[in-house]
Amino acid sequence: MPRLILRNAALLDATAPERREGMCVMIEGERIREVAEHARPEPGDRQIDLAGRTLMPGLIDAHVHAIGVTTDLHALALMPPYLVAAKAMELLRAMLDRGFTTVRDAGGADWGLAEAVRLGHFAGPRMFVSGLALAQTGGQGDFRAREEMYLGCPCCRATRSISRVVDGVDEMTKAVREELRKGANQIKIMAAGGMVSSIPIHRPHFSMAELRAAVEEAAAADTYVMAHAYESYAVRRCVEAGVKSIEHGNLIDRPTADLMAARGVYVVPTMSVYEGYRKHGRELGFSQKVIDQFAELMKSAVTGLDNARSAGVRIAHGSDLEGILHQYQSREFLLKAEVMTPHETIVSATATSAELIGRKGELGIIAENALADLIVVDGDPLKNLKLLGDQGAHMPLIMQGGRFHKDRLGR
Repeated sequence: MPRLILRNAALLDATAPERREGMCVMIEGERIREVAEHARPEPGDRQIDLAGRTLMPGLIDAHVHAIGVTTDLHALALMPPYLVAAKAMELLRAMLDRGFTTVRDAGGADWGLAEAVRLGHFAGPRMFVSGLALAQTGGQGDFRAREEMYLGCPCCRATRSISRVVDGVDEMTKAVREELRKGANQIKIMAAGGMVSSIPIHRPHFSMAELRAAVEEAAAADTYVMAHAYESYAVRRCVEAGVKSIEHGNLIDRPTADLMAARGVYVVPTMSVYEGYRKHGRELGFSQKVIDQFAELMKSAVTGLDNARSAGVRIAHGSDLEGILHQYQSREFLLKAEVMTPHETIVSATATSAELIGRKGELGIIAENALADLIVVDGDPLKNLKLLGDQGAHMPLIMQGGRFHKDRLGR
């Protein structure tokens, strides 16, 4: 099999805080076969001289909504499923264009959408899907109108909704089993109120017995639970129940962060979504009061991230965008950099997120036998994180599983 050699690269990943210049990476098939200072080409090998450009692992966004084609989730449930799928295809391609070669979907996308990407029917990141997020009656994720009694068949809604309603230990157990049967890689639960919701952020959801039932069933299937929660009390309940990753967690205090660190729980802060809603609040129909609340939430999120970092919590990378806000996916790097160093921010979106999804050593790193998910950046992101933005404009080469998605350097 012909091999590809990327020469004269400045490697940047979790293995060192600085770029390793003058390196060569040999790729065979879908995997990296060698990382060394000198390459040993054979007849038929293709070589690309990166001329000192930065070579990084493909980025990982651990909190996306691939079918979040609109910010109005009530309207989403009424959209024809084929229209949702077509729009999702566009969103996924744009994510890959930005250098995100892997994503974890946090509710809505199913096995079929992930399989369509895997089979090459359209370009997109490698997907780890949660199926439908699990919500309690009257809680975050229960998108029924007040007068509506029936949400609809969860199986029928899998392609155009992001959640389903479950109540009680027995229903929770069955719902987890059903989502896993349908191909979910992990389980998502809505464990508290929400940002764009009539349910206050601080209000916890599910009993401790329900939370533990979800964790127990997921563990029995060799996977885990990710939980939507912002504020300390709701987060602590999830941690005590055995949840592996807290989605958002932007309002945690230091004692809660210490507990998370002690239990090995990850946090996936999502900050760009607040900025997006603040910028587009008017056109999305929000009052000025709500828009101002997004600005305040941004400030609180910086404090929460600082608490997590100071406590030693494992910080993964996520964006949580929907509709017109997807364009801000890469903005997350600059917002995290208010607290984290550029290298910490990059590690968050590579090695740490790979660990969270159970692919340590295979994704998020440039090493022998790792999957050849790679991006080339013009310049040094450690000096300028903006190079990871602009919709991938500074990435002349994007590779996923040893195949080029973009190649502007080939000769």
